[in-house]
Amino acid sequence: MQIKNIATFFAVMLLAALMPVFAQDDIYPAKPYNGLLFIKNATIHIGNGQVVENGTIEVNAGKIVRVGKDIAIPADDVKVFDAKGKHVYPGLILSVSNLGLVEVPTVRATSDVQEIGTINPSIRSIVAYNTDSKIINTVRSNGVLLANIVPDGGVISGSSSVVQLDAWNWEDAAYKMDAGIHFRMPALFVRPNPFAAFLGNTAPAGDPVKRSLEQIDQVKATLREAQAYGKQTGVKETNLKMQAMQGLFTRKQKFYIHCDVVKEMLVAIDFVKEFNLDVVIVGGSESWQIADLLKKYNIPVILNQMHSLPTLPDDDVDQPYKTAVLLQKAGVLYAINDEDGQHRGKNLPFNAGTAAAYGLSKEEALSAITLNAAKILGVSDRTGSLEAGKDANIVVSEGDILDMRSSIVTMAFIQGRQIDLNNKHTQLNERYKQKYSLK
Repeated sequence: MQIKNIATFFAVMLLAALMPVFAQDDIYPAKPYNGLLFIKNATIHIGNGQVVENGTIEVNAGKIVRVGKDIAIPADDVKVFDAKGKHVYPGLILSVSNLGLVEVPTVRATSDVQEIGTINPSIRSIVAYNTDSKIINTVRSNGVLLANIVPDGGVISGSSSVVQLDAWNWEDAAYKMDAGIHFRMPALFVRPNPFAAFLGNTAPAGDPVKRSLEQIDQVKATLREAQAYGKQTGVKETNLKMQAMQGLFTRKQKFYIHCDVVKEMLVAIDFVKEFNLDVVIVGGSESWQIADLLKKYNIPVILNQMHSLPTLPDDDVDQPYKTAVLLQKAGVLYAINDEDGQHRGKNLPFNAGTAAAYGLSKEEALSAITLNAAKILGVSDRTGSLEAGKDANIVVSEGDILDMRSSIVTMAFIQGRQIDLNNKHTQLNERYKQKYSLK
């Protein structure tokens, strides 16, 4: 009994120590609002390239009813927000993120993003999603209202789910569950590490590209096995790994292939040819080189991190900034993402702003983080643009949301609920303004 009490004591103390890492007790999910809501006198950026000046958005029971000019606002008891001089946008979407799965990367106890093993299609990121993450509130303050939560590790990491970022638990957060399986393609372009000997790192013996090709063959064999499993009748025992992949063959699930160089993307095209999968390239830093092929096979691209060095030494130093406009001209569906481990998605609108500075129009750049992302993730029937019938996922900004110099998000709504934009950063700002009498 004494040992049990000691164990319980340490468990409680550990939980108490970790609680400050996760929870923000004074920021709550918004209550549902089922009445009429109007946002008027705004510059409305629809998300599909159209802009309505001095427009009004009508929302009823969390759904957009009308967007346009001269919309009559009843004198009844309805919520009316005057956005004169402000800009209104669809909620921004992080296409690939570990938000809610990793809190502090260097603290193992706050990371629940990967599983042991190499082939794990049955792993579901949604059940590990932590709605109490402090990071969620910081990205919401920049207009990010939805995210695709992706597991890591292994070769096939598991399934991702789209969540909305204002919820008490993962069940409430789920927007589209298990919408895709993630395959992290082994590298087919290996750079020697000049510091390996100094750091004491020794590479395994043999040809690294050959090992990568063997792993790719293993994935193809697994998919063939899953296909055969799905065609069986009268199966008495469920194989969780095989069952988890059945949506790939009916195209209800996307097959996200994480890769960058041309050689790897050509292998991704092989998966389309052999299995007729709905493939999405994640990364695709060299996708501009084979844009015609990606267009031919209808393969979208999620550009992971725009603020980075080019993949190859011979590339233009600003190639990562220009890739989006090259895909736009080629007619390839693409989304812009923010995978930087320091920003954790907060700089998503500014990545799109960089693409606008390098050739995209402002509305094309906005679509890359709203409607295009929604199309790729399979949720464009519900969100991604400010159109009638869609969820009222809305952001109001005092300035251009793509410009960090002027963007100040003043209001945000998820499914018609006005959410709290406070976060740990704003709280600390207020704390130290008080401490140093700066108010």
